[in-house]
Amino acid sequence: MKVKVLNTSGAETGKEVTLPKEIFGAELNDHAIYLDVKQYLAAQRQGTHSSTEKGDVRGSTRKIKKQKGTGTARAGSIKSGVFVGGGRMHGPRPRDYSFKLNKKLKQVARVSAFSYKAKDKEVMVIDGISIDSPKTKDYLTILTNLKVSDKKTLLLTTDSNSNVYLSARNIPNAIVMNATDVNTYNILNANNIILEAGAIDKLKDTLS
Repeated sequence: MKVKVLNTSGAETGKEVTLPKEIFGAELNDHAIYLDVKQYLAAQRQGTHSSTEKGDVRGSTRKIKKQKGTGTARAGSIKSGVFVGGGRMHGPRPRDYSFKLNKKLKQVARVSAFSYKAKDKEVMVIDGISIDSPKTKDYLTILTNLKVSDKKTLLLTTDSNSNVYLSARNIPNAIVMNATDVNTYNILNANNIILEAGAIDKLKDTLS
């Protein structure tokens, strides 16, 4: 699949690049995508939720009434959740929601996500990007030139570029990351993928 290379002004440079078929034209695997996105979202959960259960409530531990003969249910502690002021029964406890996935499956998921984007023609390539100092306005101008300022965008850079990253940080729907750090969720969550030309080789090294 050939794509025309643009510059940051949105104009064609006269160059074309071929997107590798093994990444942008692979067989789609929806289940791998589902598992990888599920893992990503699970890892974002803090898991710090907690509640005051029976063992956390302060109060007397004496048996509040005799076992038999009252005509009501047995009760051994005023701290039980069935009484006002008692602890919560089966409440949430701190836990870790993250889980592991096979490295190869995660790779298949990312390749499938890129293939979906290429299939929908939501991938563009620029020859390079540089910003002299962190300015949100400068990055927004680039997005406007590329006609994607009103969409969710994911820019994949060849190397870490702090000025570009800081310039995009205050734009709600714009994400900038190194091509080697990309994940399935970010790929699918973006309406348009913007690739630096050099980032394609980085993707080959990471996903091939």
